[in-house]
Amino acid sequence: MVDALAPSTTGEGLQSGTPVVRGRGRRLTGVQRRRQLFDVALSLFAERGYAATTMDDIAETAGVTKPLVYQHFESKRALYLEIANDISAQLIDAICNAVKRAPGPRQQVEQGFAAYFSLVVKEEAAFRLLYGRDAPDDPELGEALRRVEDTIARTIDPLIDAGLDSEHRLLLAYAVVGMAEGVSRFWMDRDRSSNAGDDSGLSPDENAARLATRLADMAWAGLRQVHRV
Repeated sequence: MVDALAPSTTGEGLQSGTPVVRGRGRRLTGVQRRRQLFDVALSLFAERGYAATTMDDIAETAGVTKPLVYQHFESKRALYLEIANDISAQLIDAICNAVKRAPGPRQQVEQGFAAYFSLVVKEEAAFRLLYGRDAPDDPELGEALRRVEDTIARTIDPLIDAGLDSEHRLLLAYAVVGMAEGVSRFWMDRDRSSNAGDDSGLSPDENAARLATRLADMAWAGLRQVHRV
C-alpha cells in the first residue's frame, strides 16, 4: 500500500496546521510540487471539510494555477482518496513498529496506543480529516475512511489472545479501534474549545503518552477478562 502513495516517497510525512505556501519565487521539482499540493489540500479539507473545499481553493492557497493542480491530481476525489490512504499507511507503520519494540503483551497495548495518539496530537489536521464532523457524504469516500478502520483492526487482530476464535478476535480488534477513535474525537473537540482544562499545558508527546496510558489501562484490563465463548 505504501509503495503506491507518491507523497510518502518524500519522507516528509503528513503536515498539520495552517497550509504553508512553498514555491513562490522559486521553481519546485515535480515531487516537491505534488507534496506541496498534498499538504495544502490536507489542511483545507481538515479545516473546511471536503464539500466546502474546491480545487480553486487548493490552487490559490498553494499559489499556483488550477491546471497545475490537475497535472498532479486528476480530481478532488482522487486527491482526497490519496490523503486517506496515506494516513492509513502511516498509522499502520507507526503501530506495527511500536508493537515490535514492545517487550511483552501489556507493553504492546500501551505502545501501540502511544504510537497512534502521537500521530493524533502531532498530525491533527490528518485526523480531523478522518474523524471530523464534516466527513464527506459520499459512498466511495466514506468507504475509503472505513478501509482505514479495517486496516488498523486487522493489524491489531493478531496481537489479541490466540486462544480466541478468529471472529471473536476481530470483533475485539474493532472494539479497540472504536475506543481509540472515540478518544481522538473527544481530544480534538476539547483541544479546540476554550476549556482545555488541566491538559492544556502538556506538550504533544506528553498528551500522547497520557492518552495512551489511560486508554491502555482500560483496554488491557478488559482484554484479560475476555471469556472464550
